[in-house]
Amino acid sequence: MNTFEQVLELVGEADVAVAYCDLQSGQQFLLRSQQIFHAASTMKVCVLAELYHRFEKGELKLNDLVVVTNEFTSIVDGSPYLLEEGDDSEKSLYGLIGKSVSLYELGRLMIVDSSNLATNLLVAKLGADCIDIFMRDLGIEGISVKRGVEDGVAYRLGLNNTVTAHGLMTLLSKLAVHTIVSEKCSEAMIEILLAQQHRNCIPAKLPRDIKFANKTGWNQGLCHDCAIVYPKDRRPYVLVVLTRGLDEMTEGPELIASISECIYGKTAS
Repeated sequence: MNTFEQVLELVGEADVAVAYCDLQSGQQFLLRSQQIFHAASTMKVCVLAELYHRFEKGELKLNDLVVVTNEFTSIVDGSPYLLEEGDDSEKSLYGLIGKSVSLYELGRLMIVDSSNLATNLLVAKLGADCIDIFMRDLGIEGISVKRGVEDGVAYRLGLNNTVTAHGLMTLLSKLAVHTIVSEKCSEAMIEILLAQQHRNCIPAKLPRDIKFANKTGWNQGLCHDCAIVYPKDRRPYVLVVLTRGLDEMTEGPELIASISECIYGKTAS
């Protein structure tokens, strides 16, 4: 049984999409890669890309300050909504409401600690439509950014940020070879992703000395991870696994970690 047959066996009947691209050999493995999933926090990579894109264009500086607030407006009717600190992975930003924080720090917190508050502040600053247009300008299909997070009115109407495994694979592949923004800005983005604290999915069963530039995302019944993986002595590969209908704290991470372990065994052999 080859590696990809093993992946198919691991997935079984589960609602899972996989996209793998080896940046050394060019080989790909795609399983339901065009299937649309709620993005959860994987959309935060798109927000980070637009932040550095706008910085590179000279439209903003990374040390520009934003006043921290916790009030946002629904894309449906403009009604206000707040984020719940208890539902957010990152808490410290809530203690800074009314104070100013740099765009760089918001971008870092958004990725490293998956801060929802930082994400919404950046989406409000950059514009969800501009983030979405940038994805189209990059030639990336399968990613749609409509709003920040926790917009309950929009969620109930099905107006969600969505991704496909292929879309995220394309985005991270472009980042890995520095074609989203300049080499310097690409490296800065990758450094932030390398510091991501949520490592229970793609990195979980791999050697501890391997580097990962990854972003997880989870919600009720959803667990995703997308990563640039840097094995030793070779070019990196990109792996995206999106799951739906599995427990996001147990079954989803376990399956993603097992798929990742299988794929890594192929590249390390």
